[in-house]
Amino acid sequence: MAARRAPLALLAASVALLAAAASADSWLYEKFNTDGTVRADYDASGQQVAMLNLDRSSGAGLNSKEQYLYGEFSIQMKLIPGNSAGTVSCFYLTSGDIDDHDEIDMEFMGNSSGQPVVLNTNVWASGDGKKEHQFDLWFDPAADYHTYTIVWNPTNILFKVDGNVIRCFKRYADLPYPSSRPMALHATLWDGSYWATEKGKVPIDWAGAPFVVSYRGYSADACVSGGACPAGSDRWMNKQPDAAEWGTVKWAESNYMRYNYCEDGWRFLQGLPAECSRS
Repeated sequence: MAARRAPLALLAASVALLAAAASADSWLYEKFNTDGTVRADYDASGQQVAMLNLDRSSGAGLNSKEQYLYGEFSIQMKLIPGNSAGTVSCFYLTSGDIDDHDEIDMEFMGNSSGQPVVLNTNVWASGDGKKEHQFDLWFDPAADYHTYTIVWNPTNILFKVDGNVIRCFKRYADLPYPSSRPMALHATLWDGSYWATEKGKVPIDWAGAPFVVSYRGYSADACVSGGACPAGSDRWMNKQPDAAEWGTVKWAESNYMRYNYCEDGWRFLQGLPAECSRS
């Protein structure tokens, strides 16, 4: 009997450890409200995984219960495998849908099989947007999870992929910047056939539906609107790129940039935005 009890005890201990790990990582329903079809599960390491579903009837989204004014926001994502043309998977902050809203975007525009997935980064301030930098991802974002991070502080906005800074949007005293409107954090999956892939030339092939994007490892080290900033917030509140990080920005721009609004004279016939001529 003792020999039989040992495996049972080990199994019970393993289940308890897994339950404890799952409880510690139950971020989805604690931090977010959901729209559409969102399924939750735990992977082998005990991390909670949120799976957003897109089909003909609707997309899906996560909407943070809190609003923030500055912070560092990070999530791991595994995108749609195969033909994801026309789909858009997002991780972004926004102050709402009003005309003069603020917004900070990381948008992943689906591809035809074999083509790079494009990451669109953008910043809106007081309704002034059109500040896109787009990059071809240099890895397969559907093969495994990768970490995407937004650092938003009073000086600049940093966009990071797997810990590497790929873009820095600087603040200038005389130009609009997201600095006064609290923003909620969203993760969404939706039909962007009119825009996402080759400027709308390749729509979603619904034969591949449902499309699923998985999210895990969410963290928000941020100042909650109306509350105090967390301990240690100086780490990101005063963060500016160092020499090595400016090096990764240049590396991403030189090797993987697909579009830079500051080079699009046809779009801005009255002249490029003012920040384009500043260092």
